[in-house]
Amino acid sequence: MEIIGIPFTDLYTWVLIPLFIVIARIVDVSMGTLRIIFVARGYRFLAPALGFFEVIIWLLAIGEIMKNLNNPAAYIAYGLGFALGNYLGIILEDRLSIGQVIVRVITNRDASQLVDALKQKNFGITSINAEGATGEVKLIFCVINRSRLTEVIELIKHFNPNAFYSVEDVRSVKEGVFPLEKPGFLSSHINAMKVRRKQK
Repeated sequence: MEIIGIPFTDLYTWVLIPLFIVIARIVDVSMGTLRIIFVARGYRFLAPALGFFEVIIWLLAIGEIMKNLNNPAAYIAYGLGFALGNYLGIILEDRLSIGQVIVRVITNRDASQLVDALKQKNFGITSINAEGATGEVKLIFCVINRSRLTEVIELIKHFNPNAFYSVEDVRSVKEGVFPLEKPGFLSSHINAMKVRRKQK
């Protein structure tokens, strides 16, 4: 049997099997990347669920590798799927914008306009005077939803373009002031699951 002049056995060996392995690896590595992120942020039920499907898909991929040990295309497909899966997992995590981050801003310039702009957008902030290596500085703390990080960074660059700032993940928060927003379907349900878990 031939397809477009190519024997089906060759098509199956050199195209279909490597394609299946690439897709399986992209899916399972993407899920693995998200699972690690969910573990770090305390999603104790979602992370194991992802791990369950991740390992099943991985077993399917490695099973095809073991059945085709003499097929170099399978090895290339396995490595390619792993690389693409990592890349896709990072993109998905960024698009989901799950959880909260803390933004620390240190500036030796007047930060009153930046503070006012953050307050006007209903971001909860704490600002204190501090001593830096070159003199007095203003230190601003702000815990925000990850989905608003770009907005906050744009405000910092607009009002204090030379300010030093750092961003770190926050495992959990309680109380605080956060702007009202309309998150995406998936991220809103994930955050709702986390809130219910904290209330138990």
